[in-house]
Amino acid sequence: MSNESKRSEGAAEKLGGKIKGAVGKLLDNDQMQAEGEAREAEGRAKEESAKAAERTKGKVEELAGAVKNRVGAVIDNQQMQAEGKVKELKGQARQAANRR
Repeated sequence: MSNESKRSEGAAEKLGGKIKGAVGKLLDNDQMQAEGEAREAEGRAKEESAKAAERTKGKVEELAGAVKNRVGAVIDNQQMQAEGKVKELKGQARQAANRR
């Protein structure tokens, strides 16, 4: 399962838990409210786990790009340098997109 689908699944579970908790509160059903809160917390944990995995993937991508960029500069290979810079920026963007 991809990190994106794990993130979506977590968001859906979080929303379902929020709804169940609200309904439990409305009906004055403590058990239903607690189950909803627990489900919401599980969903939040799944979502955060997927985001952390994507941030890690982005950092690895950024570092690999930086190395390729520097090696390209040392051997005076502009194409290699440019490819490295693109990969570095892509990694930074992946990290930024998964901070929220």
